[in-house]
Amino acid sequence: MPELPEVETTRRILEPYLLGQRIQQLLHQDPARYRNTERAEGRRVLGTSRRGKYLIIHLDENLELIVHLGMTGGFRFEPHRHTRVTLHLPHQTLYYTDPRRFGKWWVVEAGDYREIDLLCRMGPEPLSDDFTLAHFQQALRTPRKIKEVLLAQEAVAGVGNIYADESLWLSQIHPERPAASLSSPEVRRLYKAIRVVMERAVEAGGSTLSDASYRQPDGQPGYFQFQHNAYDRTGQPCKRKGCTGRIAKIVVGGRGTHFCPQCQQNSR
Repeated sequence: MPELPEVETTRRILEPYLLGQRIQQLLHQDPARYRNTERAEGRRVLGTSRRGKYLIIHLDENLELIVHLGMTGGFRFEPHRHTRVTLHLPHQTLYYTDPRRFGKWWVVEAGDYREIDLLCRMGPEPLSDDFTLAHFQQALRTPRKIKEVLLAQEAVAGVGNIYADESLWLSQIHPERPAASLSSPEVRRLYKAIRVVMERAVEAGGSTLSDASYRQPDGQPGYFQFQHNAYDRTGQPCKRKGCTGRIAKIVVGGRGTHFCPQCQQNSR
């Protein structure tokens, strides 16, 4: 699933094509999944932003076009056999592709996220000043497993399966540890690790895995997968200096989870 780095990369690439342009047509055949999109037609794009894994396109007349890429969604500059939405601009056509059809679009009044509950309760952005150690410590006062807490988006926004595994590996924390059991030094390590991992992943354009479901709009892959230390490395040697363990895979919160049993021990 595209996470913060992939969505931010998409936003940065698309913004020059969108900014100041008027949406001429927005075509699809699935009004249940792509809601009220007719309201965006004729509207001028004032800017773009991102909240967690949501791309937000700010329109005139106090409207927002919100896109969640789902598991396999993305934008292309060329037609694709899995194109679901076609967005016509005066000098460019953008094609939203989504092989598995889990992505969703909404057009809403600016800031009215009643249809998108997660946006109403999402935690701070990990690379923003709002993401403070004090807030993070408070959010981890729960018996839930730390991997589940990270995926829930309330402690910190935009961290999904890939970057939760990478952050937990970097901070040497077992994914099944109860969040409340983490010591202050461990919380501090995880807080710093999330920021480091996200910053590096954004710089690398996100992660393109073996299924190639995520690509940048120009068709180029992301490159952070070459820096993965845990995710999708089952059975491979741990990259931590001095560690002789191998990456294992378990299921936490219904998600495949990668970690090193030797240097991420489940001590409580």
